[in-house]
Amino acid sequence: MFFLHKLERRVTLHPSYFGKNMHELVTGKLLKDVEGTCTGSYYIIAVMDTLIISEGRILPGSGLAEFTVQYRAVVWRPFKGETIDAIVVSVNQHGFFCLAGPLRIFVSTHLIPQDVKYDHNASPPLFTNNEDTTIEINTQVRVKIIGTRAEVGDIWAIGSIKEDYLGTLSPA
Repeated sequence: MFFLHKLERRVTLHPSYFGKNMHELVTGKLLKDVEGTCTGSYYIIAVMDTLIISEGRILPGSGLAEFTVQYRAVVWRPFKGETIDAIVVSVNQHGFFCLAGPLRIFVSTHLIPQDVKYDHNASPPLFTNNEDTTIEINTQVRVKIIGTRAEVGDIWAIGSIKEDYLGTLSPA
């Protein structure tokens, strides 16, 4: 789910950049440093605007200036029970991995419908029910998140396609 968060970060600037356009340089460095990163509990998608940029404080010994920047950002946090669309990136006999943006999701064979089986003879590997469902690399799937695990710089999820309206998506 997407949220608009008010966040704060310290940004350092080298003395060679001191001048008239320091605020633009601080904002540019903020965008470069935080957009597309994971804090462990959510992904920072985009910085909307900077609210407050403090006066710079010179760091002793290095000469760098440190600015405290308050900003608003669009963040994405996956929740248990959320249904999202993803693209399959890897298939093996234990299940498949898919990506929903930066989120890596594993769907175990226990969370795939009973009639969809792993085909040991297929190359590339795939799951199929020999009728209308085939799950292979680059297949679009709709997955329900069963659980998430957060690490320092990443979030992982376990998903299911064993309910109604979940599974492969028809090409538009």
